[in-house]
Amino acid sequence: DFYNGFGFVTVKQNEAAKHTLLHLFGEQGEKDITIKLVHNEHAHLKERPVEGDWRLQPVCFTVITGDIEEIKSQLTSLSVAFKSYSTTAKTSTMLSVPSLSDPVPSPLSSPFMYPANVSQLDVYAHDPLNNLICFTNKMSPFSRRVLLPPSVMETRVEREPVHKAQTGHKVSKLEIGAELEEALNEGRVRKRIGILTSGGDSPGMNAAVRAIVRVAIAKGCEAYAIFEGYKGLVLGDDMIKQFRWADVRGYLAIGGTLIGTARCEEFRTREGRLRAAHNLVKKGIDALIVVGGDGSLTGANILRSEWTGLLEELVSEGRLSIDETEPYTHLTIVGLVGSIDNDMSSTDITIGAATSLHRICEALDSISSTAASHSRAFVIEVMGRHCGWLALMAAISVGADYVFLPERPPVGDDWEEQFCNILRKNRGVGERGKRKTIIIVAEGAIDQNLKPIKADYVKEILTTKMGLDTRVTCLGHTQRGGRPCAFDRNLATRQGVEAVDAVLSASPETQPSMIGLRENAVTRLPLMEAVELNRQIVTAIKEKDFRAAMELRDPEFGEDFVVYTSINTNYSDDLTFSEDQRLRIGIIHVGAPAGGMNTATRAAVRYALNSGHIPVAIHNGFPGLLKDNVHEFTWLGTEDWASKGGSELGTNRTLPDIDLGMVAYKMQQHSIKALLIIGGFEAYRSLIILNSERPRYPSFRIPMVCLPATISNNVPGTDFSLGSDTALNAIVDSCDALKQSATASRRRVFVVEVQGGTCGYLAVLSGLAVGATSCYIPEEGISLKRLQDDVNHFIRRFGDDDKGVSSGRLILRNESLSDTYTTDVIANIIKTEGQGLFDCRTCILGHIQQGSTPSPLDRIRATRLAVKCVNFLEKHVTSNLASQEEKDDLLKKNAVVIGISGAHVVFTPVMELQHETDLVKRKSTKAWWLGLKDTVALLSKWGYAPIDIQESLRSPDRQH
Repeated sequence: DFYNGFGFVTVKQNEAAKHTLLHLFGEQGEKDITIKLVHNEHAHLKERPVEGDWRLQPVCFTVITGDIEEIKSQLTSLSVAFKSYSTTAKTSTMLSVPSLSDPVPSPLSSPFMYPANVSQLDVYAHDPLNNLICFTNKMSPFSRRVLLPPSVMETRVEREPVHKAQTGHKVSKLEIGAELEEALNEGRVRKRIGILTSGGDSPGMNAAVRAIVRVAIAKGCEAYAIFEGYKGLVLGDDMIKQFRWADVRGYLAIGGTLIGTARCEEFRTREGRLRAAHNLVKKGIDALIVVGGDGSLTGANILRSEWTGLLEELVSEGRLSIDETEPYTHLTIVGLVGSIDNDMSSTDITIGAATSLHRICEALDSISSTAASHSRAFVIEVMGRHCGWLALMAAISVGADYVFLPERPPVGDDWEEQFCNILRKNRGVGERGKRKTIIIVAEGAIDQNLKPIKADYVKEILTTKMGLDTRVTCLGHTQRGGRPCAFDRNLATRQGVEAVDAVLSASPETQPSMIGLRENAVTRLPLMEAVELNRQIVTAIKEKDFRAAMELRDPEFGEDFVVYTSINTNYSDDLTFSEDQRLRIGIIHVGAPAGGMNTATRAAVRYALNSGHIPVAIHNGFPGLLKDNVHEFTWLGTEDWASKGGSELGTNRTLPDIDLGMVAYKMQQHSIKALLIIGGFEAYRSLIILNSERPRYPSFRIPMVCLPATISNNVPGTDFSLGSDTALNAIVDSCDALKQSATASRRRVFVVEVQGGTCGYLAVLSGLAVGATSCYIPEEGISLKRLQDDVNHFIRRFGDDDKGVSSGRLILRNESLSDTYTTDVIANIIKTEGQGLFDCRTCILGHIQQGSTPSPLDRIRATRLAVKCVNFLEKHVTSNLASQEEKDDLLKKNAVVIGISGAHVVFTPVMELQHETDLVKRKSTKAWWLGLKDTVALLSKWGYAPIDIQESLRSPDRQH
């Protein structure tokens, strides 16, 4: 009754659990507060101080109001003792909150003014459980203004814990449960966000919908799914449905779009858009998040540009009243690009493109074996419309012999003959002969006269001019289907979170924005600027300005084309170099195997050969060097390495300090003039050792590059290591199977142990991709309290699930989390504390995380980085310099780690990286991904997490 008198609403009484929930609703975008009253007949009240200054006592929370006298009157009517304090204001600019009758200012207007010398008034009182509450008319500069009906109050939650009545027991600040969701929706009008998927479906759309729905709910909004894209928007009624938290359960692992997509010619008409506007207003929706291609996003922008006129027309026709349209005078539009083609400018990659590339590479890997068996040529047609991204990346990933792109047609009117000459050189004869030929044709491929190049025509060329037994395969819609890969799930999730933030931060003047990805950071860009750049590419192709078309694509697109052409045709026989120009480049694998090692080696070997150098294979790491397990690579020696996992050279963790003198001698004996070390943290340490011993051993005074390749992604100097994406996909595949098993068992939790050493990258990124409940990582550690919180969460979740329909849950634990809290110990604690409500099992994924076949992203990164490594080595040879001073200066810069920093490839001298290296824990001190752990909690446990965690995640300036 006490709290009801100050505006708290009783939202739920649970007689069985003996608790009552009271809720105070904040203004839109501001804090709510929930109090959980627990009845315990053995509880003892805290002592209420009578004497002294109550301002010196711990305060439970502070209420800000514009009418202190009303507060005093309410306390008096409840017979509650209070103390009042006043402080005369020293300035006339002190912030204040008006009474309910005063006009409410906009957040951008000037602050309210106190008249000169008006006092600051504070009233302190105790609730019936003797918790001290403060009422004040002065706003704290550290909190946002909140007007709470009916008392015009703002609640500022303190960071001190609230004491329950039971002596000595503290809880996290005011728990919120999912049981409040219905009450919250009824308590006030919340911002309503519509979500639709449109255009061609793409894997990852469902992950985006899930993220948008859950983040919208978490941030105090309502989420409405619009089924069948713009068609559902035009039809309205049941096609627009409010989504609750549980409605998107299981969305992550499903391809396509579960809310549907369909073509809608009616939306292209004025009448169709009138109906769409009418349906949005009727549902109270004034923000729209669209997931689709450039056409879908353009349609949303047209709706926004016509919005005011559409509402006026609806009012004039009597289909809506002025009162109905008045709250919805502006429509906010945010776009996410869902397209397998990766054809949107201003973003590095689009939702679905990576998964589509997975499907293509899986098919091409399978075709390669049958092509080699019969010595056939295969012509593969892939999707992409006017964009050749899928075709080019597939060609790089599988080592295709030729690729036809819309942006880069073959040169000359006799391109057919040039094409055949390249294939003849590649197939060769004898030892150098190839038994297979793989040609990839983008569906929009053209020649320089804009004449389409079709797969059947390419087959005809191969058959008639080269006499090859040729088959054509059109992959078709298999490229769209299937479960999204780990990258697409995480990309869609991160962009979905940003999309909701973009909606909440938008003003009536805000132009429609597109959520993109630049340099591994989620970005907001003007939507129509990105669409216009796309149109410029199409225009450039039509005008035969192919150079402009390449430049307008992602900057890496042009670079990757150059890389592809430099390693896929053997020009080494046509090159002549003097002996002093030719480098013997040693290539060695160090550390545990990782996906992409072989791909990188193949690219380095072929680029070195085409540059006139001699690549030298060092087998089995440094012990192999000491045993003279060394030979020169040939062009065909690495032919099939692009798609092979593990390490064909052989690898181990032995460092060169096993015998530095002998390592130096063997490098000199084999005339190693440059060294490429591919591997994980051991490779990085090897580079440190070799660089530090240069004063003692002249044979170490050569250019050296470490190419990070480890599933742990723990090497300093790079955001991504080769193999980390392959490992993520292996973990995601396993976790999807485990979640399916747990769901079939109805009430089961799996504690899954993943690798990573002391780096939590795999646990966090795979946890985000599979929707894990928690990720236990060394960077944060673990405690009994953390375990108890998760147990309580499971009890609530399984208790709330409908009988017989409960889904499985996952916890991901890093292998080096704790010697005490092992995987079995955690599982046993969870199972025991569950008291039969749910079961708990363990799964240690082990070395399957190293993967069998490298993922396409790892292959692309490996190829791009390996070529740059060889290019670096040939440019940093000290023997080409005349003066000793120049040589000494270069020696400081030519032992480097190559890495990916954002969208850029960087070379960092190993000495500069040691300040960000934790050699004891074997990892970098920088972790760009660590903030994503908050997103895992936000999307899996919102509504069940303690309020202080929720407020941290809700903060508008929180970087996700």
